[in-house]
Amino acid sequence: MRTLPILFALAAAGWAVPAVAQHAHHADPHAGHVMPAPAMPADPHAGHAMEAAPAPAPVADPPPPAAAFDGPVHAADTLFDPAAMSAAREQLRANQGGMRTWKVMADRLETHVQDGVDGYVWDVEAWYGGDIDKLWLKSEGEGAWGGKTEEAELQALWSRAVTPWFDARAGVRYDFEPDSGLAHLVLGFEGLAAYYVEVDAAAFLSERGDLTARVEVEYDQHITQKLVLQPRVEVAFAAQDVPRTGTGSGLSSFEAGLRVRYEFVPNFAPYVGVGYERKIGETGRMAREEGEDPDSTSLLLGVSFWF
Repeated sequence: MRTLPILFALAAAGWAVPAVAQHAHHADPHAGHVMPAPAMPADPHAGHAMEAAPAPAPVADPPPPAAAFDGPVHAADTLFDPAAMSAAREQLRANQGGMRTWKVMADRLETHVQDGVDGYVWDVEAWYGGDIDKLWLKSEGEGAWGGKTEEAELQALWSRAVTPWFDARAGVRYDFEPDSGLAHLVLGFEGLAAYYVEVDAAAFLSERGDLTARVEVEYDQHITQKLVLQPRVEVAFAAQDVPRTGTGSGLSSFEAGLRVRYEFVPNFAPYVGVGYERKIGETGRMAREEGEDPDSTSLLLGVSFWF
C-alpha cells in the first residue's frame, strides 16, 4: 500500500549516492594529493662563464668629398651683395672679441698705522684695449703723513696675451722719487697661475745701467660672497748695489700682508689688515746706517675699487 512506494524510493536513493560519489572520485584522479612541480629542462650552460662577445672594430670616418671644397668661401655671397656681407662680417668680428674698452683699478689705497710715523701707499692702474693687446698705465708709491713722498713711479706698458692666462708686457718706467727723473726699460708678465694665484713680475733696466726686479703674488679667498681674505707677498731684487736709492744687491726687500675686505658691491670694498716689511742683506745694512729700522709691522686700513 503506501509502504511499498516508500521502500522503493529509499532503495533508489541508496543506489544513487554511491554512484555519484564514485563518479566524483573518478572525475579527478589526483584529488586530495599535492601535484609535483613540472621538471624544468636542464640548462646546458649552468656553471659555465659566458664568453663576452668581441667588440666591433672601429669604423674610421670617411674623408669629406672633394666637392665640399668646390663652393665659395662665404656661401651667403652667392645670395646677397658680397660687399655688404663683407662689412657685416667685419662688424661681427668687432662685436665678438675685437671691441675696445677700458678699466681703472685701485688695488691699494691705504694708510699704515705703526709705531713712529704713520704712512700711506697707493697702487693704481688703468688699461685700454681689446682681448689681445692693451695699453697699461700703472702708478705706485708710498710716503709718510706730514712728510715727503719716499717712492713714486709711473709705468706705461704695452701688453699682449701670449696664453689664455698670461700677458707679456714691455714699456717704460719713470721714477719721481727717490731718484727723481730716472727712466727704466720694463719687461715682464702678469696673469693668473694655478689655483687662481695672481702673479705680476717685472724686470727694470735703468738708464744708468742698474738692473732690478720685482715680483708680486696675491690670492683672493672668498669666505662669503662679499667677505674676501687676501694674502699678498712682494719681493724685490737687485743685480748690484744702488747706494743712491739705498738698495743692496741680491734679495733686497720682502713685504707680506693679510687683508680682509668687504665688497659692498663688486667694484667697491674697504678693507683692514696687517702688514710686515723687512729690508734684507745689504739693503738692511744701508737702512741701519741711515738710522732706520729694517723691520716694521703695521695695521692697514684702506679701500679698493674699480670702474
